[in-house]
Amino acid sequence: MSPAKAEILGRSPLFDLLSPAELQVVADLSKPRRFAAGERIFAEGEVGDSLFVLGAGEVEVSRHEAAAAPLVVLGPPASFGEMALVDREHRSATVKARTEVQALQLTAENFTTFRKYSRDGFTLVVINIARVLSGRLRETSAKLAARL
Repeated sequence: MSPAKAEILGRSPLFDLLSPAELQVVADLSKPRRFAAGERIFAEGEVGDSLFVLGAGEVEVSRHEAAAAPLVVLGPPASFGEMALVDREHRSATVKARTEVQALQLTAENFTTFRKYSRDGFTLVVINIARVLSGRLRETSAKLAARL
């Protein structure tokens, strides 16, 4: 996978405040993944255990797969599946590769391993996850308010 894993993570809003050493640890704990265009990365309702950070390509996020249009299309340096690092509940959406995708996968187990390496770095990432999810909630609330 090119560019280097630590470089991909460093562009992500989730990991941008980590030191180079902390980024490298997360990179070492991350697994490179490739998905073909049209391939499902995970499905709504599945129990989640991983976060994905896009290195290249685009993904479509949708609910109720029969819907005509995706909720959103994401490209690098976006991430998805963040909630799986916080709780291991059912996925709230389906994510499919829109184009060929290169991503990094970080499991909840490996994220816990990172906490043992750097509690401060772990805390920064959790705060950034909260910020990303808060932004998505505000965006969704604004869309719902516009419909009223």
